[in-house]
Amino acid sequence: MPFTTLLFDLDGTLTDPFDGITRSIRYALENMAAPVPEAEELRWCIGPPLWESFRILLGTDDQTRLDRAVAFYRERYTDTGLFENALIDGIPETLERLTASGHRLHVCTSKPQAYAGRIVEHFGLMPYFGKVYGAELDGTRSAKAELIAHILQEEGIGASQTVMIGDRKHDLIGANANKVAGIGVLWGYGSREELEMENPVLIATTPVEISRHMGAG
Repeated sequence: MPFTTLLFDLDGTLTDPFDGITRSIRYALENMAAPVPEAEELRWCIGPPLWESFRILLGTDDQTRLDRAVAFYRERYTDTGLFENALIDGIPETLERLTASGHRLHVCTSKPQAYAGRIVEHFGLMPYFGKVYGAELDGTRSAKAELIAHILQEEGIGASQTVMIGDRKHDLIGANANKVAGIGVLWGYGSREELEMENPVLIATTPVEISRHMGAG
């Protein structure tokens, strides 16, 4: 059965959020009186759920402390960091080809849906997507496996018809957990080695490779 539905990760796949995310993490750590790494040392934080990153950065499983860190992060990110972001070259053209060829597209991100929708709208990408699916503000459905399962149910689509596209292992692990095909992309924050470990059907070096793989030119 051909793939009819494509789920796109947001951070590192559609846009490059490096400045906004790292500056907001550093702001949170400073307010938590914790060590503040240089921005480049925080590249690994782009992709995983926020609580998971702060759990490592703060070296704690104390939920109250983690929630405080996330609150400080959002204090800066909601107004400023959200748009310290850049659209990946070639993404609009690729989305145009895919939708023109009849594929249905949705955003599937661990970022809270409330933020993700604003970013997608800011970059003029909303016409290409049926819906933006993201986590709840309390972290519910921030794990990709849970979120993909939710999308399959909400949209009434079969796993065999669906592809998850993302730049980190978390995207592909979530795809595998739901028996959904995965495509890894190398312009984001995951290495080829990280992606290959999860057996994707394709590792793309440029956005156009995705539309070609889908028979959309």
